Amino acid sequence: MIRNRPGVLLAIASAVLFGASTPFAKLLLGGGVSPWLLAGLLYLGSGLGLAAVHLARGALGVPAAEAPLRRADLPWLALVVLSGGVVGPVLLMVGLATTAASSAALLLNLEGLATMAIAWLVFRENVDRRLLLGAAAILAGAVILSWQGGPAGLGLGAVAIAGACLAWGIDNNLTRKLSAADPVQIALIKGLAAGAVNLALALALGARLPPLTETLGAGLVGLLGYGVSLVMFVLALRHLGAARTGAYFSTAPFIGAVLAIGMFGEPVTAQLIAASALMLIGVALHLMEAHEHPHTHQAMAHEHRHVHDAHHQHEHGPNDPPGEPHSHPHRHAPLTHTHAHYPDLHHRHGHGAG
Repeated sequence: MIRNRPGVLLAIASAVLFGASTPFAKLLLGGGVSPWLLAGLLYLGSGLGLAAVHLARGALGVPAAEAPLRRADLPWLALVVLSGGVVGPVLLMVGLATTAASSAALLLNLEGLATMAIAWLVFRENVDRRLLLGAAAILAGAVILSWQGGPAGLGLGAVAIAGACLAWGIDNNLTRKLSAADPVQIALIKGLAAGAVNLALALALGARLPPLTETLGAGLVGLLGYGVSLVMFVLALRHLGAARTGAYFSTAPFIGAVLAIGMFGEPVTAQLIAASALMLIGVALHLMEAHEHPHTHQAMAHEHRHVHDAHHQHEHGPNDPPGEPHSHPHRHAPLTHTHAHYPDLHHRHGHGAG
């Protein structure tokens, strides 16, 4: 079994914060807040909170150990904001308005499935048989959970939440291309841009801001569940790649479901138990992955936060920052070796049929 504790812990911490945000968002919707307006407040709270962290970091003279975003990153960042910051949250809020919070929380497992499918089919990340079986179990659980029976079939709320998961799956894979840069900078720009767009559209359509206490509550939920969670998710992407990070992130709905049952007194049904069991099996299969083989690192140049480990044996110039960890442009010489690994920043190589 691969031991990559920093990446695993970051992905699970990200999942806990995001999972907890779902029932709290449902609670705010219960107060009559427009779904589109709430999406704007959540992301704006994330962006403003992280902007305060960023400014405080500069005011205190904390050295920047992270690589800044560059001009070449901006098109990817724009797509991330559109898919994950506008389309995804609006669909989620629409779905939450007509779906039980515990069911909605578990349906969010589809985000991990969408993330893994896109990483495998589009970006060619290696996905083994165990991960595919886990994905099938998660999908089966989601279908059981969302099926309403009779002519209604899948509820529109469940379809909206599934659409949000697809948008976030696209977002997660695009964010992987930015994961070498400062995660606080990525999350605050995404939060401010997505929050401003959603809030402006909601107000233009006639929505009204809720009382100050609810507005501040939404901002706090957004800061933790969307902002800090995204920072941890970006850091996990560096270590694990999009498919694996998405798999670990699939633990988020279980946190949300447990909180929703306690907060709203929703019943623990046989449908909920069966779906939870299938999803737990799927996540467990993801956690049991083992991947080790001889592989070759091609020569490459990039910039990211690093220490001088086995993959970073380069010389420093006079203007490169002292101390570790630090960030500066650096080159990697070709290297062939064998060790357990994930498709992180330095292991995005192809795999043979065997």
